Amino acid sequence: MTTEPLVEALLAVSRSMVALAARNLSALGADVTLPQYRTLVLLAGGGPQRSAVLAKELGVAPSTLTRMCDRLVRKSLVQRFHRYNDRRSIWLGLTPEGRDLVGVVMGARRREIEAIVRAGILHATDADLALLHAFVRAAGELPDEEWWRNWRISADPVDGAQPMHPSRNGGPFTGLRAPAH
Repeated sequence: MTTEPLVEALLAVSRSMVALAARNLSALGADVTLPQYRTLVLLAGGGPQRSAVLAKELGVAPSTLTRMCDRLVRKSLVQRFHRYNDRRSIWLGLTPEGRDLVGVVMGARRREIEAIVRAGILHATDADLALLHAFVRAAGELPDEEWWRNWRISADPVDGAQPMHPSRNGGPFTGLRAPAH
């Protein structure tokens, strides 16, 4: 059995999902790039992370992540901190504004995907859904319910955290409310 048709279909779905994310970010006036948004999504789903681990997960050099996070810190979407028991490692976590931005964009994406499914009168069998869930897990992502559970607590205070420096200017992301999941 050839995997080519499935790979091609998943590539097309991937392009569609990236396009949806870009459209939603633009429509909401979110001043973040797709790589910055991906960083926020990883922090929302996985919680605070050491910068070296996050750089590896994003497939970027640590210096690239540092510059990207400098911008996200200035926008009050991400915070840097040390843990009291490990002053050498730099940790990154979402601010409430960063969590809310991710929630708003994800909520908009969900509504748009739901509209596409309804308009196209698309149906999925249990086997189709199992395949999609298996793909999500194989790609290292979380199922939607688990991701939202983590999102809800992603900007909660971290035990043993010591901010590296006060929040920088740039102004927090405001004007939108995150969905109540």
